[in-house]
Amino acid sequence: MDIEKLRQEFQKRLATVHDSRALEELRNDFVGRKRGAITSLLKELPKLLPEDRAAAGKQINELKELVEQQLGAKRAELERPSAVAEIDWTLPGYDHHIGAIHPLTFVRHKIEDIFREMGYAIAEGPEMETDFHNFGALNFPEDHPARDTQDTLFVDRKEEASGKNLLLRTHTSPVQIRTMLQHQPPIRILCPGRVYRKDEIDATHSPVFHQIEGLAVDENITFADLKGTLLHFLRSLFSSDVQVSFRPTFFPFTEPSADVSVSCPFCKTKGCKVCKLSGWIEILGSGMVHPQVLENVGYDSERYTGFAFGLGIERVAIRMFDIPDIRMFHQNDIRFLSQFRVTE
Repeated sequence: MDIEKLRQEFQKRLATVHDSRALEELRNDFVGRKRGAITSLLKELPKLLPEDRAAAGKQINELKELVEQQLGAKRAELERPSAVAEIDWTLPGYDHHIGAIHPLTFVRHKIEDIFREMGYAIAEGPEMETDFHNFGALNFPEDHPARDTQDTLFVDRKEEASGKNLLLRTHTSPVQIRTMLQHQPPIRILCPGRVYRKDEIDATHSPVFHQIEGLAVDENITFADLKGTLLHFLRSLFSSDVQVSFRPTFFPFTEPSADVSVSCPFCKTKGCKVCKLSGWIEILGSGMVHPQVLENVGYDSERYTGFAFGLGIERVAIRMFDIPDIRMFHQNDIRFLSQFRVTE
């Protein structure tokens, strides 16, 4: 068996291979199971004398390893994209779909930027809360409907101090309580985040949505400070000519309290389907921090006063973009999201 002659023949034929079909044929001729020349040599080994068998077997295996290695290298070379010669420069380019920031994120960042310019810091807190932070410290009475399982999602896990079940926060106000417990006035914070209510899903309600609340506490803060802050915020958010209306209401944690509405940006107070023909759109709730809330966090309510406000990010986005159904924000339908192309 002339192993060296076989090696030279393989090298000669390998140099003429230029496609995968010829490469496969060469592989079958040398290492194929049925008709491979090297395979045939291995089958002939038992016929050799014992003293010649070991040396011949070593030479054949070395040749087989060399052939398989060079066949693999040649296959990789053939599969490697060749260069410029195979590129058809007349073909149109690929359409690159450029993403856009989600409308809810856009609204949140816009609100945060407005308040940062007014000196507010961003504060965040846990989504699973205690009864004290979510209700007790905020002056909710024990029999308030919001503390019922029909309105609030409770977690089957109790807090050690009170023995009460933990809950998924119903607003971001607990972040205000946690901040006041940790810091002394002056405080100016904005609290964005996800909140949970036991609501049925429909066009205007969701059990999971986003709120953003603000708090300012210092000496000599008045309702005039609240009104001036919200006027600046709403005119920066919508337009400089937007009209703002304050209407008395009740919240357990503020006194006095006010619902705040803005003139409908679509009909300019003339009345349309968006504002339900009223000319106004309710946008947020606000008020002066209740003295009892200040006392609950250890503040001297005779020395300090403050104001708070809160709004739903989805509600603002619906008004800003005229969206008919809140569920569209969370379905991740690219056909819906690609319409905005809002950038920061």
